[in-house]
Amino acid sequence: MTLHTIETEKYKTNTIIVKFLAPLKEEDVTQRALLPYVLESETEKYPSSTALRSYLDELYGASLSVDVSKKGEYHVISFKMEIANEIYLSDQTPLLNKAIDLLSGVIFSPVLENGTFKQSTVDKEKRSLKQRIQAVYDDKMRYSNLRLVQEMCKDEPYHLHVNGRIEDIEEISAASLFKYYQKMLNEDEIDIYIVGNIKVDQILPSIERSFPFTKREHIDRSFSHTRKQISKVNEVIDKEDVKQGKLNIGYRTNVTFNDKEYHALQLFNGIFGGFSHSKLFLNVREKESLAYYVASRVESHKGILMVMSGIEFENYNKAVTIIKEQMEAMKQGDFSEEDISQTKAVIKNQLLETMDTSRGIVEVLYHNVVAKEKRELEEWLTGIEAITKEEIVQVAKKVELDTVYFLAGLEGTE
Repeated sequence: MTLHTIETEKYKTNTIIVKFLAPLKEEDVTQRALLPYVLESETEKYPSSTALRSYLDELYGASLSVDVSKKGEYHVISFKMEIANEIYLSDQTPLLNKAIDLLSGVIFSPVLENGTFKQSTVDKEKRSLKQRIQAVYDDKMRYSNLRLVQEMCKDEPYHLHVNGRIEDIEEISAASLFKYYQKMLNEDEIDIYIVGNIKVDQILPSIERSFPFTKREHIDRSFSHTRKQISKVNEVIDKEDVKQGKLNIGYRTNVTFNDKEYHALQLFNGIFGGFSHSKLFLNVREKESLAYYVASRVESHKGILMVMSGIEFENYNKAVTIIKEQMEAMKQGDFSEEDISQTKAVIKNQLLETMDTSRGIVEVLYHNVVAKEKRELEEWLTGIEAITKEEIVQVAKKVELDTVYFLAGLEGTE
């Protein structure tokens, strides 16, 4: 277990986040997506959602939440708690210690029935998980992005959705989930973040007592991102009863968070399609009026770049052509110093905005854990500022087109 403390007087609250990291695996992904929600609903001490919520209200309206995310080929479960800092209250109840105890109860002391999870709680959360997965299929923007990833990363763990697979849910039992929960407690890589006006030496005993994780073997995270050889661009067209076409294009950047070219990649993406002054926005949406929306984003730990857009079915070929032209323009260095400085300013503002919240600070710092890097926050800002046009062009030349995915209407495309 690694404890990270960020001592700051910026907030009137203290935030505790516990993160569990494990490799993305087909046999585990659905159980992992379900597990935190089962744990969050009740604890041995507060054996119903109502009892737990009313205790949170007693703690000056503290908030407790969980989520699952994907960072490259890893699956991350997060337990988050935010609570008022008693320094700023007339009542000097030791709220931070109470929050630590409660979070410990959520993780280590679930409500058990015959030595396993409570069946009714597992069933309720299975229904909710089904709805979360179904919601992706109903939202065609998210669905087309999911389909692009499935096609592009077919034989790689990354093709798995963060919420798992709907067909796996039925066979998860209270007993099988409990067995997986014990495996997670014993094997996952664990990081705890505490952000706020705190004194480390005062909370350390409480953390060590409340989170008695067993000593684990060194977790091997040495697998490398194998560079995929692209011999032929993959084109996939699905047809469904949709009113608007969804065009999603996937590229391999051959650069990840670990690489020294990472900052140049961030700038490349900002100029290409990341912001409202980008080439995609100006050329595909504004100039040609081809798209209702168009943007690109980078997955930092997987090294892929995805373009997402909504277009009329008949504009498919034209939109693909113009997007490819913008990529070519980036490789040729067809962008100005003004584009670069504008993008640097937007990225820095975004970063500073993220750092304005305690959860944002944790998300930024956690990139280092996933990548086994040590990039300080200051280094992000200076790193972005130092990038030159040549470096952006060099990174652009590494980007390779992998998959073009189009969700068309039933009447097809021209």
